[in-house]
Amino acid sequence: MTAIEVSYRIEGAGPPLYMVHGIGSRAVMWDGIIPALKDKFSCVSFDLRGHGASPAPAVPYSLDQLVEDLEALRARLGHDKIHIIGHSLGGMIGPAYARAHPERTLSVTLLSTAAGRTEEDRAKLRGVIAAMEEKGIIPVLGTLVERWYTDDFIAARPDLIEARIKQVNDTPGDVFLSVFHVYAETEMAPWLHEVACPCLVLTGEQDGACSPRHNRFMADALPDAELVILDNIKHSILIEGPDRVAPHVREFLLKHRG
Repeated sequence: MTAIEVSYRIEGAGPPLYMVHGIGSRAVMWDGIIPALKDKFSCVSFDLRGHGASPAPAVPYSLDQLVEDLEALRARLGHDKIHIIGHSLGGMIGPAYARAHPERTLSVTLLSTAAGRTEEDRAKLRGVIAAMEEKGIIPVLGTLVERWYTDDFIAARPDLIEARIKQVNDTPGDVFLSVFHVYAETEMAPWLHEVACPCLVLTGEQDGACSPRHNRFMADALPDAELVILDNIKHSILIEGPDRVAPHVREFLLKHRG
């Protein structure tokens, strides 16, 4: 399993905070909360393999490969121990990294992610993938946008919705589907109890796929976890509500700054 050299940027100073985005996204996803963190932390945001400016090796990709790309970046930058924050798929990569490299992990923040899925949950995800494989990604994206953002936000900020759609459109289709498979097929329930570092678990009250139920499950399964549920928001909390996310993240990280 060969790690790749991902494209990254660093803003701020202090203990390193590695920021892991989700499916079809980019490092810029973190721009809404970096200003609230960079006075105390070195914010290392990067593009996952196949995304943005990072190389795109042949698919399929695996969770283990995404974890080892993160480890390779840590080693390249020479950080001894790191904090990790991840959104959606990134919220699976973070704890998987902490499980594989506990001696390197100070804390993990899991944003808008899921574990403890039911068979019905898994069937819905398989249905989305099947629809994208049959009809194409963009024709199905409207359904996903409605799951990602509240109606009020869609109406108020069409510019941000269009920018997110462009990110997906600019991601190679086989890459998007491959990482969507990783997100859909990963079940953290069997091993979350092995992630011993402090964790913050945070999601939106109206997030259907990464719901409060899934997040309460994770918080209960993790040995050292805090749970935050933000009301009146769906999945894309870093775009729709960065000002609501940042204070919780900052407070948690300062508590476990290292």
